[in-house]
Formats: sequence, structure tokens, C-alpha cells
Amino acid sequence: MTLTIPFDNSYARLPGAFYARQKPEPVGAPKLVAFNDDLARLMGIAPGEVEEMAQTFAGNAIPDGAQPLSQLYSGHQFGHYNPQLGDGRAVLLGETVGTDGIRRDIQLKGSGRTPFSRQGDGRAWLGPVLREYVISEAMHALGIPTTRALAAVETGEVVLREAPMPGAVLTRVAQSHLRVGTFQVFAARGDLASLKALTDYAISRHYPDAQGSMGLLKCVRDAQASLIAQWMSVGFIHGVMNTDNCSIAGETIDYGPCAFMDSYHPNTVYSSIDRMGRYAYANQPDIAVWNVAQLATALIQQMEDKQAAVEEATEIVHAMPDLLQEHWLTRFRAKIGLATAEEGDLQLISDLLTRMAQNQADFTNTFRALGSETARDQFTDPAAYDVWAETWQARTARETDPHATMHTANPAFIPRNHRVEQMIQAAVQGDYTPFQRLSAVLTAPYDDQPDYTDLTRPPADSEIVRATFCGT
Repeated sequence: MTLTIPFDNSYARLPGAFYARQKPEPVGAPKLVAFNDDLARLMGIAPGEVEEMAQTFAGNAIPDGAQPLSQLYSGHQFGHYNPQLGDGRAVLLGETVGTDGIRRDIQLKGSGRTPFSRQGDGRAWLGPVLREYVISEAMHALGIPTTRALAAVETGEVVLREAPMPGAVLTRVAQSHLRVGTFQVFAARGDLASLKALTDYAISRHYPDAQGSMGLLKCVRDAQASLIAQWMSVGFIHGVMNTDNCSIAGETIDYGPCAFMDSYHPNTVYSSIDRMGRYAYANQPDIAVWNVAQLATALIQQMEDKQAAVEEATEIVHAMPDLLQEHWLTRFRAKIGLATAEEGDLQLISDLLTRMAQNQADFTNTFRALGSETARDQFTDPAAYDVWAETWQARTARETDPHATMHTANPAFIPRNHRVEQMIQAAVQGDYTPFQRLSAVLTAPYDDQPDYTDLTRPPADSEIVRATFCGT
């Protein structure tokens, strides 16, 4: 059996200003750790022998039809503009059009140095690769738009971080790798021809019904507003919402220092590089608006009537906070069993969240347990829950089936930080059993799975993960 990937590479047909032609750097002794058969079938990929796939997804063998390249982009990093970033440790092999008609990129992440690497080694170590594999696939199972993981490969080489670590390569799949920063780099350079070509390409690939630059802006705004509300509804904290990590397609991209909250608090931060809390849980909606405003600024550069463009873009961006709030309220209504809308719902939800923050209640387990005795057990002062529950029960009495609504909105299983860290530590020692177990249970996060109840447990004090890292 031979690995077959039906490439159809539209990005490689764009002008050379958009990328650098770049092959992956070969590695010493590739070993296939994981391959996503379900995703491969969706993409029309026929898997090959294990050794062939290890060689291909490590970057040692270039499959027929691939046109390897590294993409150019820039971006605001923690609010400060960096004029050139680009794929410093990734190579886009090409694209396929799946059996569902969707075009997807195939990218090797951790495949060696590129012209955009700056001081980096272009490599990844095993921990971040497994982390992204598990969490991105968990996000997909939760129903949240995301890049996905097709394969993970050990390289047989050591990379230096805080200490020598086993190297690895992730094969990441995305509806595209177009970012806000992709538009910013051409706008900042005054390269209006490339900016126009990029705009036309993004519309054609992602939003064919969009009318021009402002139509694209509106579509990206809508996609991001929906995405961020979904993050909030499962307690997800991205950790590094720079504009180069803001996908035009509206997918979650870059799982570096991300995390899911255990105990709820709106100011929760895990990312070790987010020292000022810019990307804290509660700040994510505001940052999404800020990122879309940067896209607007870039798109305006190509418009002939700048004043009219500024006015239209301002209206589009200023509408985003209300749109985000609408999506957020819909998601959180469902989380407390409300399929209908009433005026006091926002206050009811906010009151619960305030009480959860004051009582160190576990975010996932509290919502999953609403209506049962175990919900009050999540609170350091159970009476705080009881007071809220009395009002809530009066409200849900006017609903048809609140428990069914909650069951499909509140996962039982998330990739908890301490379990992810335990999985990584085991894998470094050659034991992939925790990785396989965690991956299996997270394919059905909304199902009760009695054999895996240990994976619903919050961390003990000694297990708490207080900081997450980029892995670069």
C-alpha cells in the first residue's frame, strides 16, 4: 500500500511574494507516533505503510504533487507590530480538496529552518506536538472550528530547549493558514498589488459570496465572533491571540500555551509569556475585536475612497462586541438549559459565574452537574449555589427539556492541563498509553463514559499546572 495524497495546490500558484519555496529538513530516525485515519479519509488520503508515512510526515520524503513552501506574514505580538514573521518552523506541503468539498492545507510543523526562522532552530519537541495533536482534535470533537492533526512523528533527534528534548513533527491541517498578519505584511509594505491578490484569493477560497474587501471583513468578523464565544463556553484560553494567530477562516490556530480552565475565574492566565494578562480568559472577546480592527486597517489600504472605507470598516468593527455578546449569551443560555430567551437570562448567567469565581468552582464539572446534587459540591460554600439554583429552577420550569439542552452544551471531558502534562511526561519516557487513552476519550466529550471518570477529576494541589509554554 502506497501513501497517496491528492494535491491541488492553489496557494503555490500565487505570486512569489507570498512565500519562500522551502523543502523540509530531513531528520535522523523518524518514527510514526499517531496517524488520524478519520481525517485522512475525509481528505481523500490513502495511507501507506508505517515506515513510508513516518518518512513523509517527518519531511524526509516529499510526496508526489507536493509543492513545499513557507508562508510570509507579519503581525502584532502582544500589541507590538513585528514587520516580518512567517513560517519559521513550518512547511506547507500543499492542499487537498476533501470528500466534503472543503479545501485544506497540509503543513509540517517543526520541519526545520526556513528563511523566516530568525534565531530559531525550526524544530519542535515532542511535548508541544502531542499537546497540539490532542487539544486540536478535542476541539474538533467539541464542535469548535479548529485546525486538526493528521500525524505526529518522532524525529529520533534531540532539540535543545530548557534541556535536551526528543524532537517531533506535527502534520497540521487547516482550511487555510491565512491570518490577519498575512494581510498586514503587504499593507505595511505598501504592496497594494499583493494585498489585492490576497484579498481576492481569500474571498474565493473562504467566502465566495463576500462583496469586496469590506465584505471579507464582515465575514471574518462574524466567524471570529462565533469562534470566541465557543471558546468561552468551554473555558478555553488561547494564550497568545496575536494577529498572526488570528485565522481568516475562523478556525482556532496555534495551540502553544493554550489551556482549559479548571477552577473558574475571569482573569485566569496560563501562558508563561502573558505576564500582563493581555490574553486572560475574560479579555478574549475584546482582543478578537482588536484583531479584526487590525485586519480592517490593512484592507483599507487598497481602497480608492479611503474616507468611505474607514467609515464602513468602523461600522463593521463597532458592531462586533454586540455580535460577540449575542453568540456568548446563546452559548451560555444552552449551558444552563435555556433554549428560549428572556430578559433576565444575562443576569442569571452572570450571577452563577460570579458565585463560581468566589467559590473556586470547577468550570466544566459545575456546568455538567447542574441540576444534580454534585453541582453544589463544586462550591467551597455550597449555600452559594443553593441560592442561585432556586432562581434558576424557576426559570427552567418554563423550558421544555432543559436537561437535554445542557447535556449537548456541557462536555463531561476536556483535555485538562494536568492530564496533558502527565501524557507528555509519559511519552518522553516512551510510554504512549496515556496519549492514546486521552485521545480516545476526547473523541466523544459529551458522552458519559464511566470507565474514564478519572479524567473528569480536577487536579490535586500537587498536579496543578500554573503555566503553559509555547514550545518554540
